[in-house]
Amino acid sequence: MNKTIIIAEAGVNHNGNIALAKQLIDVAADAGVDYVKFQTFKADKLVSKSAKQAEYQKKNLGNSTEDSQYNMLKKLELSEDMHKDLLGYANQKGVKFLSTGFDEESVDFLENLGIDLFKIPSGELTNYLYLKHIAPKGKPIVISTGMASLGEIEDALNVLREGGAKLEDVTVLHCNTDYPTKYEDVNLNAMLTIQQSFKIDIGYSDHTLGIEVPIAAVALGAKVIEKHFTLDRNMPGPDHKASLEPAELIAMVSAIRNIEKALSGDGRKEPTESELINKSVARKSIHLKESISSGELIDVSKLEMKRPGDGISPMDLPRVIGRKLNSDLDAGVKLEWKHLQ
Repeated sequence: MNKTIIIAEAGVNHNGNIALAKQLIDVAADAGVDYVKFQTFKADKLVSKSAKQAEYQKKNLGNSTEDSQYNMLKKLELSEDMHKDLLGYANQKGVKFLSTGFDEESVDFLENLGIDLFKIPSGELTNYLYLKHIAPKGKPIVISTGMASLGEIEDALNVLREGGAKLEDVTVLHCNTDYPTKYEDVNLNAMLTIQQSFKIDIGYSDHTLGIEVPIAAVALGAKVIEKHFTLDRNMPGPDHKASLEPAELIAMVSAIRNIEKALSGDGRKEPTESELINKSVARKSIHLKESISSGELIDVSKLEMKRPGDGISPMDLPRVIGRKLNSDLDAGVKLEWKHLQ
């Protein structure tokens, strides 16, 4: 069975608090995800002090006067010691630690921490130097494509390949960068377009409310699912409103694992062992509608189709019509081949 990699995106929903971050790890571990992911950045390297917040950030923060993206992100940084603490805690809880580095220095730090893969966020898809820095590192790469055109994805993949990355180790996640994403903006079929265009593993990074779309993505062939989660959607912060609460994360993981089981067959259409025991119960056989004497010709008016289905199949009706019985039979008898001349 091909297992979908599920990344539970804690992101900045720790609000800069190490205790909250550990609670998020607890939730991710309890849900049975593969990775719990945070974000690694220094506000000074990520954003200029004049940069404004995105509309969804201002709305979710409910702050009409403070619109500095720098000030918002400065409060959400995780220190190097915090990273090491969270990595150890995740290992203790049995869930893999992951983080997205937003600059080359952060990527190197995460590499030194020993993370399994590099996650490239949508905002860095067009960052040439960043892509060139990750390409030769020899680890699997998962890249989100929010806000991107197919041409931009092609350009990014070319940079990665030319820098030494093997495209068989790259998974491209379809994504919409709006928080929350409206269902009509998901365009999930675009994930298949990415797969067909680049012959590459695909996945989906979800920002919709609820769990339906990532489950559908798995049914369509997503190899990786990324989904934001929080302890409580009512907490202050830019991403809580578009995140799953703990019970929803558990439900999503359970549903994805069930979908994997449903897709694990060999594709041949034939009865399973579990349904063979119901075959005779659910199907019908040819029964006598009225009494028929020995030697009497059988016509369809004297027959009826009833359960159980362990006698002559109704599909064999043409082979029965016009035959004669070799003995008298009463109405209601289930017809068998031995009854026929």
